Amino acid sequence: MKNSMIPRPEYPRPDFQRQSWLNLNGEWDFAFDDGDAGRTEKWYLPEHSLDRKITVPFAYQTKLSGIGPTDDIHPVLWYGRKVTVPEEMRGRRILLHFGAVDFEAEVYVNGVCAGTHRGGYTPFHLDITRLLREGENDLRLRAEDRPDVSQPRGKQYWEKGLMGCWYTPVSGIWQTVWLEAAGGTAIERIHITPDYDRHMCTADIALDRAPESPAELEVALSFEGKPVRSIRTEISGKRITVPVDLVVQGSLDPTHVWTPEHPELYDVEVTLRQGEQELDRVCTYFGLRKIEVREGKVYLNNCPLYQRLILDQGYWPDSLITPPSDEAIQEDIRLTMELGYNGARKHQKLEDPRYYYWADRMGLLVWGEIPSPYEFCEESVNNLFETLSGFIHRDFNHPSIIAWVPLNESWGVRQIYTDPRQQALARMLYQTAKTLDGTRMVSVNDGWEQVETDICALHDYAADGAVLADHFADRAEVEKHACDWRPCYCRGVQPTGKEAFLVTEYGGIAFTNIGLQGDAGGMESWGYHDKVESEEAFFERFRSVTDAIRAIPYCQGYCYTQLTDVMQEINGLLTPDRKVKIDAKRFAALNRNPDAKTNQVS
Repeated sequence: MKNSMIPRPEYPRPDFQRQSWLNLNGEWDFAFDDGDAGRTEKWYLPEHSLDRKITVPFAYQTKLSGIGPTDDIHPVLWYGRKVTVPEEMRGRRILLHFGAVDFEAEVYVNGVCAGTHRGGYTPFHLDITRLLREGENDLRLRAEDRPDVSQPRGKQYWEKGLMGCWYTPVSGIWQTVWLEAAGGTAIERIHITPDYDRHMCTADIALDRAPESPAELEVALSFEGKPVRSIRTEISGKRITVPVDLVVQGSLDPTHVWTPEHPELYDVEVTLRQGEQELDRVCTYFGLRKIEVREGKVYLNNCPLYQRLILDQGYWPDSLITPPSDEAIQEDIRLTMELGYNGARKHQKLEDPRYYYWADRMGLLVWGEIPSPYEFCEESVNNLFETLSGFIHRDFNHPSIIAWVPLNESWGVRQIYTDPRQQALARMLYQTAKTLDGTRMVSVNDGWEQVETDICALHDYAADGAVLADHFADRAEVEKHACDWRPCYCRGVQPTGKEAFLVTEYGGIAFTNIGLQGDAGGMESWGYHDKVESEEAFFERFRSVTDAIRAIPYCQGYCYTQLTDVMQEINGLLTPDRKVKIDAKRFAALNRNPDAKTNQVS
């Protein structure tokens, strides 16, 4: 149910939606536990009061939380609120969902521990039915987020203040919290794998437990409200695979295809029944599309694809990594497309699921990137694996996501060039992505020092097009040596020649007359190279470096740094409050460059 009086009232996961739900965002009780006394003093009990208030789902460091803005470090946090299960949800299993809690979470219901979770970017849910009582219930959460560099932190700085291109961190709850009602057996996963060439898809469905007796599963597909196909099958175990033919006989358009120009989506409703009883019903959707690398080129639906991507950090001034509203998400995507980009590389962040939902709806290509840890150790290896697998599990059905990026610029694997263990980690992450999802590209270590990868992605912030062109004059030379400053491949690794080559960071142009907005901890604002003093100087440099990249004959696209300014980093095309710095129409026309790559999908 939606309540416009609370923040982020919309359903948090449109790709896995139940009808009966309750949004728990809004005011919660809250306390810092700097001495870590909460467990000993039993702060999880209903009778213990917490001395502050916080607005969920915003982290305490943010203005919208009602506590920040602040960069003070508080490693242990407690949340609490009262919950009454709505009448229409009673008599069913009650699932408590957290979109994301950074980094470790312990959940208590009426003073009893309901479960735990580790991972600051991945969702989790708990069955709390047995712990509930009639009327009002007490919900508590203990969150622990220490400045630990083995965690996948992304752009969250691990000390007080700011440093380089790292920003204020977030702790605790930073995505929506909600309740859902499900049956005695519930649908746990619906992964729909499109098969573009055969005009079909496969629905891989998992239940959270096997039904006590054989049950019936119905998979119903529709397009724009019109039924397409309905398949009923018996299920007795926890998993089943259902192939679905999408061809409509006699139709002028036998199948509906997802492209950025025409982002057509199939709606899917999966219903689990036992006799006349409905156990569970979940709605999702998918797009019929195909993305692949073939002989050094990228193809979307078997047509060559030239990618014009923008690096997007996904930070907002008053809410940091939590989008302040659903409208703010849509605005970022709209601005990205109006500036002439057909895709975004979401940098060092698993984005709010509704970002991918709107990218699906609006037709924006997206690269999904894992936040980096900054230490190579057993904990960081486990954290990277769990975050990558959790990301793929959550966002498998989004057609807008076309690539996974497990590592960036060797962050957290600083000796990967020579260290066999760190190279093995990169290969493991590549193979994990390919094992869990064989439908997307993988850029395994975006920037340099590649191992096994589909995409040879290099970063080059040369300020002059002639310099950049010289760097990439000969692909064999680039692969053999370096992109001017870092090796392209790790020592002992030979490219296959079939990888797609892209320049996935460049530009980063800052203006002299646009500086910091708000407190940046005394840091000087910065961009790459000297700042430009006028719009004409900006366009001159942008055209120079962008045309140089477009002239690389073996290059399949580029990613410009970046969409918005973030704190001390002012090299965005937009200010932090999303004001465009340059003539957007002129920029879009130059960025699209209709005379270039005319034989490729744009």
